[in-house]
Amino acid sequence: MGDPRRDVHDPQDDIPEGMRLLPQDPVFRERPHEVLKELRERCPVHRDREFDRVVLSRFRDAEWLVRERDFWVDPRKARPDDPVRRFIIEGATPSMLFLDDPDHKRLRGLVSRFFTPRRAEEWRPLVRTLTGELLDALDRRGDPEPDLIAALAAPLPAIAIARILGVDPAEQANFKAWSEASSAAFFDPFASEEEQRAAEEARVRFDECFRAEIAKRRDVPADDLIGQLVAVEEDGDRLNEDELVTMCNLLLIAGNVTTTDLIGNGIRLLLRHPEALAALRADPARITGAVEEMLRFDPPVTLTGRIVSRDTEVDGVAIGGRESVTALLSSANRDPEAIPDPDRFDIGRTDIRHLSFGGGAHLCLGAHLARVEAQEAIGALVGRYPNLRAGDAPEVWKQVPGFRGLAELRVRL
Repeated sequence: MGDPRRDVHDPQDDIPEGMRLLPQDPVFRERPHEVLKELRERCPVHRDREFDRVVLSRFRDAEWLVRERDFWVDPRKARPDDPVRRFIIEGATPSMLFLDDPDHKRLRGLVSRFFTPRRAEEWRPLVRTLTGELLDALDRRGDPEPDLIAALAAPLPAIAIARILGVDPAEQANFKAWSEASSAAFFDPFASEEEQRAAEEARVRFDECFRAEIAKRRDVPADDLIGQLVAVEEDGDRLNEDELVTMCNLLLIAGNVTTTDLIGNGIRLLLRHPEALAALRADPARITGAVEEMLRFDPPVTLTGRIVSRDTEVDGVAIGGRESVTALLSSANRDPEAIPDPDRFDIGRTDIRHLSFGGGAHLCLGAHLARVEAQEAIGALVGRYPNLRAGDAPEVWKQVPGFRGLAELRVRL
């Protein structure tokens, strides 16, 4: 097969790679889809020499990667010098995000029953109530140009998952702060020492809090999600305490930050496409399709990866066994080979294809709940404020690699 480090697409001068594909780069942060389009058209299977990885930007290649069942996600299986190994936390129990079968299959089998479409619908009334309370509070504050991230997009998923888990309401504000500190530093290789210390402190606080909550459920069974996770059993198998703590952390952090970004990105898209905003206001039932188009057009999770278990080749680019490969989901979702007129935001699409929740065995566990939260938040906002429009303050984007979301979104109501 030849040298797996050789890229047949030389010369590579000026092909976007490395830092140019991260939100730390101001051009990519503001106009990522222009950069990704250039990469997809010039070199859709590209060996990124700056980060020593292969990146896939077409839909068909990204879909193949996430659905290939014998590829790995566990960073401990990568080559010793592979950059994905930075996700290894020594001494910590890995979450499902970074486990392969049989461990992944076992854990997912124990918890997947709690995240079906039916269960998500059972939680919809709670999400609707919380959304109304947050918008009532927004009205009471009377801010002429409120920040919708702080007022709605950030608190809603945090409060919702905390209530679903059964966390003490007094701890909910702490949980939001801890989850933001933990996720930002964990996924950001450029996090400062201060951010890393805050993340470690948050991890310790989470651990203490969840162990205390688990102990309570062992003494007095409860019907909340923590109680159900403590009690769940299949074929004589149960989650041990470390697994329970890790699972609670994953559910809180993974579903919290990404759903915040989904809501924020979705509202921004409607403000930038007034015809879509008007169509949704005229027919609120279109919110389901609108959220799917938001996921496709500007997803909160921009990439995913696998570690190839064997030497392979994609479009003439050789990839060695135990090497990591990155699928650029934001690019795949705009691939004209898979999506007609992909750069047009259209909430009326009848056949929306996207990979924003990943795919294969690692399809996002909380996808259905995220959809419900986005539908309720965006739908209620559009319905309540007929004069909703963008504020004068500039958008402020977060800078966490692999994610796209607003730190601040000012509007006029």
